[in-house]
Amino acid sequence: IPSNINHPESEPMIIGRNFLVKINANIGNSAVTSSMAEEVEKMVWAIRWGADTVMDLSTGRNIHNIREWIVRNSPVPIGTVPIYQALEKVGGVAEELTWEVFRDTLIEQAEQGVDYFTIHAGVRLPYIPLTVDRVTGIVSRGGSIMAKWCLHHHQESFLYEHFEEICDIARAYDVAFSLGDGLRPGSIADANDAAQFAELETLAELTKIAWTKDCQVMIEGPGHVPMHKIKQNMDKQLAVCGEAPFYTLGPLTTDIAPGYDHITSGIGAAMIGWFGTAMLCYVTPKEHLGLPDRDDVKTGVITYKIAAHAADLAKGHPAAKIRDDALSRARFEFRWEDQFNLSLDPETARAFHDETLPKEAHKVAHFCSMCGPKFCSMRISHDIRAEAQKEGLAAMAAKYRDGGDLYMPVDSTPERTDTP
Repeated sequence: IPSNINHPESEPMIIGRNFLVKINANIGNSAVTSSMAEEVEKMVWAIRWGADTVMDLSTGRNIHNIREWIVRNSPVPIGTVPIYQALEKVGGVAEELTWEVFRDTLIEQAEQGVDYFTIHAGVRLPYIPLTVDRVTGIVSRGGSIMAKWCLHHHQESFLYEHFEEICDIARAYDVAFSLGDGLRPGSIADANDAAQFAELETLAELTKIAWTKDCQVMIEGPGHVPMHKIKQNMDKQLAVCGEAPFYTLGPLTTDIAPGYDHITSGIGAAMIGWFGTAMLCYVTPKEHLGLPDRDDVKTGVITYKIAAHAADLAKGHPAAKIRDDALSRARFEFRWEDQFNLSLDPETARAFHDETLPKEAHKVAHFCSMCGPKFCSMRISHDIRAEAQKEGLAAMAAKYRDGGDLYMPVDSTPERTDTP
Protein backbone atom coordinates (compact mmCIF):
# COMPACT_ATOMS: atom_id res chain seq x y z
CA ILE A 1 0.00 0.00 0.00
CA PRO A 2 2.26 2.87 -1.20
CA SER A 3 1.34 5.85 0.98
CA ASN A 4 4.01 8.29 2.14
CA ILE A 5 3.16 10.10 5.38
CA ASN A 6 3.91 13.36 3.52
CA HIS A 7 1.43 12.75 0.70
CA PRO A 8 -1.96 13.49 2.31
CA GLU A 9 -3.49 14.25 -1.09
CA SER A 10 -3.27 10.55 -2.01
CA GLU A 11 -6.01 7.99 -1.51
CA PRO A 12 -4.23 4.76 -0.47
CA MET A 13 -4.98 1.59 -2.42
CA ILE A 14 -3.63 -1.95 -2.32
CA ILE A 15 -1.36 -3.71 -4.82
CA GLY A 16 -1.40 -7.51 -4.69
CA ARG A 17 -2.24 -10.52 -6.83
CA ASN A 18 -5.35 -11.36 -4.78
CA PHE A 19 -6.86 -7.99 -5.67
CA LEU A 20 -7.78 -6.20 -8.88
CA VAL A 21 -4.77 -5.81 -11.21
CA LYS A 22 -3.54 -2.21 -11.01
CA ILE A 23 -1.87 -0.15 -13.74
CA ASN A 24 0.85 2.50 -13.59
CA ALA A 25 1.39 5.36 -16.04
CA ASN A 26 4.87 6.80 -16.57
CA ILE A 27 5.30 10.53 -17.17
CA GLY A 28 8.27 12.89 -16.89
CA ASN A 29 10.32 15.30 -18.94
CA SER A 30 13.58 14.71 -20.76
CA ALA A 31 16.57 16.90 -21.50
CA VAL A 32 15.18 17.80 -24.93
CA THR A 33 11.42 18.12 -24.53
CA SER A 34 8.40 18.81 -22.29
CA SER A 35 7.69 21.37 -19.59
CA MET A 36 6.43 21.33 -16.01
CA ALA A 37 2.89 22.26 -17.05
CA GLU A 38 2.81 19.55 -19.69
CA GLU A 39 3.87 16.85 -17.24
CA VAL A 40 1.30 17.88 -14.63
CA GLU A 41 -1.36 17.87 -17.34
CA LYS A 42 -0.28 14.38 -18.43
CA MET A 43 -0.50 13.19 -14.82
CA VAL A 44 -4.06 14.51 -14.45
CA TRP A 45 -4.97 13.06 -17.85
CA ALA A 46 -3.57 9.61 -16.98
CA ILE A 47 -5.57 9.52 -13.74
CA ARG A 48 -8.67 10.70 -15.63
CA TRP A 49 -8.50 7.55 -17.76
CA GLY A 50 -7.81 5.14 -14.93
CA ALA A 51 -4.14 5.07 -13.89
CA ASP A 52 -3.89 3.64 -10.37
CA THR A 53 -0.39 5.02 -9.79
CA VAL A 54 1.88 7.43 -11.66
CA MET A 55 5.67 7.40 -11.91
CA ASP A 56 7.60 10.62 -12.51
CA LEU A 57 10.60 9.60 -14.59
CA SER A 58 11.87 13.11 -15.29
CA THR A 59 15.48 13.29 -16.45
CA GLY A 60 15.66 16.90 -17.66
CA ARG A 61 15.89 20.15 -15.73
CA ASN A 62 13.85 21.19 -12.70
CA ILE A 63 13.30 17.61 -11.54
CA HIS A 64 12.58 18.75 -7.97
CA ASN A 65 10.00 21.36 -8.97
CA ILE A 66 8.24 19.08 -11.46
CA ARG A 67 7.96 16.37 -8.82
CA GLU A 68 6.61 18.87 -6.26
CA TRP A 69 3.83 19.93 -8.61
CA ILE A 70 3.01 16.34 -9.51
CA VAL A 71 2.88 15.10 -5.89
CA ARG A 72 0.83 18.05 -4.66
CA ASN A 73 -1.75 17.54 -7.41
CA SER A 74 -1.97 13.75 -7.36
CA PRO A 75 -4.73 11.75 -5.64
CA VAL A 76 -2.91 8.48 -6.47
CA PRO A 77 0.48 7.14 -5.29
CA ILE A 78 3.53 8.65 -7.00
CA GLY A 79 6.70 6.68 -7.72
CA THR A 80 10.16 7.85 -8.79
CA VAL A 81 13.59 6.53 -9.73
CA PRO A 82 15.84 8.54 -7.35
CA ILE A 83 19.04 7.69 -9.23
CA TYR A 84 17.89 10.05 -12.04
CA GLN A 85 17.93 13.12 -9.81
CA ALA A 86 21.12 11.96 -8.11
CA LEU A 87 22.74 11.82 -11.55
CA GLU A 88 21.51 15.36 -12.29
CA LYS A 89 23.22 16.56 -9.10
CA VAL A 90 26.61 15.33 -10.34
CA GLY A 91 26.23 16.86 -13.79
CA GLY A 92 25.08 13.70 -15.53
CA VAL A 93 28.40 11.90 -14.99
CA ALA A 94 27.62 8.43 -13.64
CA GLU A 95 31.16 7.88 -12.38
CA GLU A 96 30.77 10.87 -10.02
CA LEU A 97 27.83 9.38 -8.15
CA THR A 98 28.31 8.64 -4.44
CA TRP A 99 26.28 7.02 -1.71
CA GLU A 100 26.03 10.37 0.08
CA VAL A 101 24.50 12.10 -2.95
CA PHE A 102 22.03 9.27 -3.41
CA ARG A 103 21.09 9.19 0.29
CA ASP A 104 20.39 12.92 0.31
CA THR A 105 18.23 12.51 -2.79
CA LEU A 106 16.20 9.76 -1.12
CA ILE A 107 15.52 11.94 1.90
CA GLU A 108 14.64 14.94 -0.28
CA GLN A 109 12.10 12.93 -2.28
CA ALA A 110 10.67 11.21 0.80
CA GLU A 111 10.18 14.61 2.42
CA GLN A 112 8.26 15.74 -0.66
CA GLY A 113 5.84 12.82 -0.39
CA VAL A 114 6.97 10.26 -2.98
CA ASP A 115 5.11 7.01 -2.24
CA TYR A 116 7.44 4.43 -3.77
CA PHE A 117 11.03 4.31 -4.98
CA THR A 118 12.49 2.22 -7.77
CA ILE A 119 15.88 1.10 -6.45
CA HIS A 120 18.21 -0.76 -8.84
CA ALA A 121 20.11 -2.52 -6.07
CA GLY A 122 20.05 -5.84 -7.91
CA VAL A 123 22.54 -4.67 -10.55
CA ARG A 124 25.71 -6.09 -9.04
CA LEU A 125 29.28 -6.02 -10.35
CA PRO A 126 29.45 -9.82 -10.94
CA TYR A 127 26.36 -9.77 -13.15
CA ILE A 128 27.51 -7.16 -15.65
CA PRO A 129 29.65 -9.58 -17.72
CA LEU A 130 26.52 -11.72 -18.21
CA THR A 131 25.11 -8.97 -20.45
CA VAL A 132 28.04 -8.86 -22.88
CA ASP A 133 26.56 -11.30 -25.40
CA ARG A 134 23.09 -9.82 -25.31
CA VAL A 135 21.52 -8.42 -28.47
CA THR A 136 20.48 -5.20 -26.72
CA GLY A 137 22.74 -5.10 -23.65
CA ILE A 138 21.39 -3.25 -20.59
CA VAL A 139 18.23 -1.32 -21.52
CA SER A 140 17.24 0.03 -18.10
CA ARG A 141 18.39 3.62 -17.58
CA GLY A 142 18.94 3.06 -13.86
CA GLY A 143 20.56 -0.30 -14.54
CA SER A 144 22.98 1.11 -17.10
CA ILE A 145 23.93 4.00 -14.77
CA MET A 146 24.79 1.62 -11.94
CA ALA A 147 26.59 -0.79 -14.26
CA LYS A 148 28.77 2.04 -15.54
CA TRP A 149 29.55 3.15 -11.98
CA CYS A 150 30.48 -0.38 -10.89
CA LEU A 151 32.79 -0.95 -13.84
CA HIS A 152 34.49 2.42 -13.51
CA HIS A 153 35.21 1.99 -9.80
CA HIS A 154 35.63 -1.81 -9.89
CA GLN A 155 33.39 -1.90 -6.83
CA GLU A 156 30.14 -3.46 -5.76
CA SER A 157 27.08 -1.24 -6.19
CA PHE A 158 26.62 1.26 -3.36
CA LEU A 159 22.87 0.62 -3.62
CA TYR A 160 23.43 -3.03 -2.77
CA GLU A 161 25.98 -2.37 -0.03
CA HIS A 162 23.88 0.34 1.66
CA PHE A 163 20.51 -1.32 1.19
CA GLU A 164 19.77 -1.60 4.92
CA GLU A 165 20.32 2.15 5.30
CA ILE A 166 17.99 2.72 2.35
CA CYS A 167 15.39 0.63 4.19
CA ASP A 168 15.76 2.79 7.30
CA ILE A 169 14.98 5.93 5.27
CA ALA A 170 12.01 4.30 3.54
CA ARG A 171 10.55 3.00 6.80
CA ALA A 172 10.71 6.45 8.42
CA TYR A 173 8.37 7.86 5.75
CA ASP A 174 6.46 4.65 4.90
CA VAL A 175 7.84 4.72 1.37
CA ALA A 176 7.42 1.41 -0.47
CA PHE A 177 10.11 -0.19 -2.65
CA SER A 178 9.76 -1.16 -6.27
CA LEU A 179 12.95 -3.17 -6.61
CA GLY A 180 14.12 -2.35 -10.11
CA ASP A 181 14.90 -4.88 -12.82
CA GLY A 182 17.96 -3.11 -14.15
CA LEU A 183 18.99 -6.18 -16.15
CA ARG A 184 15.60 -6.85 -17.74
CA PRO A 185 15.67 -8.12 -21.34
CA GLY A 186 15.28 -5.42 -23.98
CA SER A 187 14.68 -7.82 -26.83
CA ILE A 188 13.03 -11.18 -27.40
CA ALA A 189 16.45 -12.76 -27.93
CA ASP A 190 17.56 -11.82 -24.40
CA ALA A 191 14.44 -13.02 -22.55
CA ASN A 192 14.91 -15.26 -19.50
CA ASP A 193 18.69 -15.20 -19.73
CA ALA A 194 21.28 -15.65 -16.99
CA ALA A 195 21.64 -11.93 -16.26
CA GLN A 196 17.91 -11.41 -15.80
CA PHE A 197 17.45 -14.32 -13.42
CA ALA A 198 20.67 -13.64 -11.49
CA GLU A 199 19.32 -10.18 -10.70
CA LEU A 200 15.95 -11.68 -9.71
CA GLU A 201 17.68 -13.89 -7.14
CA THR A 202 19.31 -10.79 -5.66
CA LEU A 203 15.97 -8.97 -5.57
CA ALA A 204 14.62 -11.92 -3.58
CA GLU A 205 17.48 -11.50 -1.11
CA LEU A 206 16.80 -7.77 -0.81
CA THR A 207 13.07 -8.40 -0.34
CA LYS A 208 13.75 -10.47 2.76
CA ILE A 209 16.00 -7.73 4.15
CA ALA A 210 13.33 -5.09 3.50
CA TRP A 211 10.67 -7.19 5.19
CA THR A 212 12.80 -7.61 8.30
CA LYS A 213 13.06 -3.80 8.33
CA ASP A 214 9.24 -3.47 8.08
CA CYS A 215 9.40 -2.03 4.56
CA GLN A 216 6.88 -2.72 1.80
CA VAL A 217 8.20 -4.30 -1.41
CA MET A 218 7.14 -5.08 -4.94
CA ILE A 219 9.40 -6.60 -7.59
CA GLU A 220 9.81 -5.14 -11.06
CA GLY A 221 9.76 -7.50 -14.03
CA PRO A 222 10.44 -7.54 -17.78
CA GLY A 223 10.55 -6.35 -20.42
CA HIS A 224 10.59 -8.14 -23.79
CA VAL A 225 9.42 -11.76 -23.44
CA PRO A 226 7.76 -14.01 -26.06
CA MET A 227 4.44 -15.51 -25.03
CA HIS A 228 5.74 -19.01 -24.36
CA LYS A 229 8.30 -17.70 -21.84
CA ILE A 230 6.00 -15.41 -19.85
CA LYS A 231 4.70 -17.96 -17.35
CA GLN A 232 8.24 -18.95 -16.36
CA ASN A 233 8.85 -15.36 -15.28
CA MET A 234 5.79 -15.33 -13.04
CA ASP A 235 6.43 -18.76 -11.56
CA LYS A 236 10.07 -18.01 -10.78
CA GLN A 237 9.27 -14.64 -9.23
CA LEU A 238 6.64 -16.15 -6.93
CA ALA A 239 8.98 -18.97 -5.95
CA VAL A 240 12.11 -16.97 -5.10
CA CYS A 241 10.63 -13.66 -3.91
CA GLY A 242 8.28 -15.01 -1.29
CA GLU A 243 5.22 -14.07 -3.38
CA ALA A 244 5.95 -10.34 -3.13
CA PRO A 245 3.79 -8.39 -5.63
CA PHE A 246 5.15 -8.47 -9.19
CA TYR A 247 5.13 -5.22 -11.22
CA THR A 248 5.91 -5.68 -14.91
CA LEU A 249 6.53 -3.49 -17.95
CA GLY A 250 4.33 -5.33 -20.42
CA PRO A 251 6.03 -7.62 -21.28
CA LEU A 252 6.33 -6.89 -24.99
CA THR A 253 5.73 -10.10 -26.92
CA THR A 254 7.50 -9.13 -30.15
CA ASP A 255 10.10 -6.56 -31.26
CA ILE A 256 8.83 -5.80 -34.78
CA ALA A 257 6.11 -3.20 -34.14
CA PRO A 258 7.52 0.25 -33.27
CA GLY A 259 4.57 2.62 -33.08
CA TYR A 260 2.31 -0.20 -31.89
CA ASP A 261 4.13 -1.38 -28.79
CA HIS A 262 1.08 -0.61 -26.65
CA ILE A 263 -0.45 -3.59 -28.48
CA THR A 264 2.60 -5.89 -28.40
CA SER A 265 2.92 -5.23 -24.67
CA GLY A 266 -0.82 -5.33 -23.96
CA ILE A 267 -0.85 -8.95 -25.10
CA GLY A 268 1.90 -9.86 -22.65
CA ALA A 269 0.37 -7.72 -19.91
CA ALA A 270 -2.95 -9.56 -20.10
CA MET A 271 -1.15 -12.91 -19.93
CA ILE A 272 1.15 -12.12 -17.03
CA GLY A 273 -1.70 -10.41 -15.18
CA TRP A 274 -3.67 -13.63 -15.52
CA PHE A 275 -0.70 -15.59 -14.16
CA GLY A 276 -0.45 -13.39 -11.07
CA THR A 277 1.20 -10.02 -11.68
CA ALA A 278 -0.19 -7.40 -9.28
CA MET A 279 0.53 -4.21 -11.25
CA LEU A 280 1.20 -3.49 -14.92
CA CYS A 281 3.30 -0.57 -16.11
CA TYR A 282 1.76 0.85 -19.26
CA VAL A 283 3.51 1.16 -22.60
CA THR A 284 2.48 3.86 -25.08
CA PRO A 285 2.64 3.91 -28.90
CA LYS A 286 5.74 6.13 -28.57
CA GLU A 287 7.77 3.43 -26.75
CA HIS A 288 11.30 3.25 -28.25
CA LEU A 289 10.48 6.28 -30.44
CA GLY A 290 10.02 9.38 -28.30
CA LEU A 291 8.44 11.05 -25.28
CA PRO A 292 4.68 10.33 -25.14
CA ASP A 293 2.24 13.21 -25.44
CA ARG A 294 -1.26 13.58 -24.00
CA ASP A 295 -2.91 11.36 -26.61
CA ASP A 296 -0.25 8.66 -26.21
CA VAL A 297 -0.83 8.64 -22.45
CA LYS A 298 -4.55 8.04 -22.94
CA THR A 299 -3.93 5.26 -25.46
CA GLY A 300 -1.47 3.56 -23.12
CA VAL A 301 -3.77 3.79 -20.10
CA ILE A 302 -6.84 2.48 -21.95
CA THR A 303 -4.82 -0.38 -23.46
CA TYR A 304 -3.61 -1.42 -20.03
CA LYS A 305 -7.03 -1.04 -18.40
CA ILE A 306 -8.23 -3.56 -20.98
CA ALA A 307 -5.33 -5.92 -20.21
CA ALA A 308 -5.82 -5.61 -16.44
CA HIS A 309 -9.57 -6.20 -16.67
CA ALA A 310 -9.09 -9.19 -18.97
CA ALA A 311 -6.69 -10.64 -16.39
CA ASP A 312 -9.18 -10.03 -13.58
CA LEU A 313 -11.84 -11.89 -15.56
CA ALA A 314 -9.49 -14.80 -16.23
CA LYS A 315 -8.54 -15.00 -12.54
CA GLY A 316 -12.21 -15.15 -11.58
CA HIS A 317 -12.21 -11.98 -9.51
CA PRO A 318 -15.71 -11.87 -8.02
CA ALA A 319 -16.47 -8.28 -9.10
CA ALA A 320 -14.82 -8.27 -12.51
CA LYS A 321 -17.70 -9.75 -14.51
CA ILE A 322 -20.38 -7.36 -13.22
CA ARG A 323 -19.45 -4.56 -15.60
CA ASP A 324 -19.19 -6.89 -18.60
CA ASP A 325 -22.65 -8.30 -17.92
CA ALA A 326 -24.12 -4.82 -17.47
CA LEU A 327 -22.67 -3.59 -20.76
CA SER A 328 -23.76 -6.75 -22.61
CA ARG A 329 -27.34 -6.35 -21.38
CA ALA A 330 -27.30 -2.70 -22.44
CA ARG A 331 -26.00 -3.73 -25.87
CA PHE A 332 -28.68 -6.40 -26.36
CA GLU A 333 -31.41 -4.00 -25.23
CA PHE A 334 -30.11 -1.18 -27.50
CA ARG A 335 -29.54 1.16 -24.56
CA TRP A 336 -26.86 3.13 -26.39
CA GLU A 337 -26.15 5.72 -23.70
CA ASP A 338 -25.65 2.97 -21.12
CA GLN A 339 -23.28 1.20 -23.51
CA PHE A 340 -21.20 4.34 -23.88
CA ASN A 341 -21.13 5.12 -20.16
CA LEU A 342 -20.19 1.59 -19.11
CA SER A 343 -17.25 1.43 -21.53
CA LEU A 344 -13.64 2.23 -20.61
CA ASP A 345 -13.65 5.17 -23.03
CA PRO A 346 -17.18 6.61 -23.34
CA GLU A 347 -16.01 9.54 -25.46
CA THR A 348 -14.51 7.37 -28.17
CA ALA A 349 -17.41 4.89 -28.15
CA ARG A 350 -19.94 7.71 -28.53
CA ALA A 351 -17.88 9.45 -31.24
CA PHE A 352 -17.55 6.28 -33.33
CA HIS A 353 -21.30 5.64 -33.11
CA ASP A 354 -22.16 9.23 -33.97
CA GLU A 355 -19.92 9.37 -37.03
CA THR A 356 -22.65 7.63 -39.04
CA LEU A 357 -25.74 7.93 -36.81
CA PRO A 358 -25.44 11.34 -35.16
CA LYS A 359 -29.09 12.19 -34.45
CA GLU A 360 -30.59 11.85 -30.99
CA ALA A 361 -33.24 9.49 -32.36
CA HIS A 362 -30.47 7.06 -33.27
CA LYS A 363 -29.70 6.63 -29.53
CA VAL A 364 -32.87 4.52 -29.25
CA ALA A 365 -32.58 2.80 -32.64
CA HIS A 366 -32.46 -0.99 -32.69
CA PHE A 367 -29.50 -1.10 -35.06
CA CYS A 368 -26.18 0.59 -35.85
CA SER A 369 -24.49 1.43 -39.14
CA MET A 370 -22.61 -1.89 -39.24
CA CYS A 371 -25.65 -4.02 -40.12
CA GLY A 372 -28.54 -1.61 -40.53
CA PRO A 373 -32.12 -2.34 -39.44
CA LYS A 374 -32.67 -5.50 -41.50
CA PHE A 375 -29.47 -7.42 -40.73
CA CYS A 376 -28.94 -6.62 -37.03
CA SER A 377 -28.56 -10.01 -35.34
CA MET A 378 -29.63 -8.69 -31.94
CA ARG A 379 -32.80 -7.11 -33.36
CA ILE A 380 -33.56 -10.41 -35.10
CA SER A 381 -32.95 -12.21 -31.79
CA HIS A 382 -35.52 -9.92 -30.18
CA ASP A 383 -38.01 -10.84 -32.93
CA ILE A 384 -37.31 -14.55 -32.38
CA ARG A 385 -37.89 -14.21 -28.65
CA ALA A 386 -41.08 -12.23 -29.15
CA GLU A 387 -42.40 -14.82 -31.62
CA ALA A 388 -41.45 -17.68 -29.31
CA GLN A 389 -43.15 -15.97 -26.42
CA LYS A 390 -46.27 -15.38 -28.52
CA GLU A 391 -46.35 -18.99 -29.73
CA GLY A 392 -45.64 -20.23 -26.24
CA LEU A 393 -48.55 -18.30 -24.77
CA ALA A 394 -50.85 -19.51 -27.55
CA ALA A 395 -49.75 -23.09 -26.99
CA MET A 396 -50.33 -22.82 -23.26
CA ALA A 397 -53.80 -21.34 -23.87
CA ALA A 398 -54.69 -24.24 -26.16
CA LYS A 399 -53.41 -26.70 -23.58
CA TYR A 400 -55.59 -25.14 -20.92
CA ARG A 401 -58.61 -25.30 -23.23
CA ASP A 402 -57.97 -28.97 -24.00
CA GLY A 403 -57.48 -29.70 -20.33
CA GLY A 404 -60.84 -28.16 -19.54
CA ASP A 405 -62.65 -31.18 -21.01
CA LEU A 406 -61.32 -33.31 -18.17
CA TYR A 407 -63.30 -31.42 -15.61
CA MET A 408 -67.07 -31.30 -15.01
CA PRO A 409 -68.88 -27.96 -15.00
CA VAL A 410 -69.61 -26.62 -11.58
CA ASP A 411 -73.40 -26.71 -12.08
CA SER A 412 -73.33 -30.41 -13.02
CA THR A 413 -71.63 -31.52 -9.85
CA PRO A 414 -73.93 -33.98 -7.99
CA GLU A 415 -75.19 -32.86 -4.62
CA ARG A 416 -73.56 -34.40 -1.59
CA THR A 417 -75.85 -36.27 0.74
CA ASP A 418 -75.04 -37.01 4.31
CA THR A 419 -75.16 -40.72 5.10
CA PRO A 420 -75.68 -42.04 8.55
